[in-house]
Amino acid sequence: MMEYMSQEGYDKLVAELHHLETVELPQVRDAIAEARDKGDLSENFEYHAAKREQGRLLSQIRFRQRVLENARVISKSVLGNDSVGLLCKVEMMNMNTNSRMTYTIVSPHEANLREGKISIKSPIAQALLGKHVGDVVEVRVPAGLMKLRIENITL
Repeated sequence: MMEYMSQEGYDKLVAELHHLETVELPQVRDAIAEARDKGDLSENFEYHAAKREQGRLLSQIRFRQRVLENARVISKSVLGNDSVGLLCKVEMMNMNTNSRMTYTIVSPHEANLREGKISIKSPIAQALLGKHVGDVVEVRVPAGLMKLRIENITL
């Protein structure tokens, strides 16, 4: 399944993969070799812990490789900012609480709420997609029904 993402998100995934393959995996392999040298593997806790860590790392590496295989970097130059879509920064007014919020809609692999980036697959993003400035959308969230008015859309 093809995943669209920003160049920044793609570069971050490539860097994470490189770090896992060149730094963390060799460290775990060294730990396995060191634990193996201690003798009996059946009761060697360090060996089993290192093998579990190796399995976890290999799983993370495979996951990132699959994401990158299916990733397509999307250029902001081909996107319009007349309606909400991927990589758009959306300023909204929460009409229930009269508070402003701003989110950038990104691929699920780039989502980070602390940075104001929400997944395109999230309920809020799904409700906003294709909408324009001035539109009011209702979103069902765990806390109830949220009413949002789109104030501004930028790239």
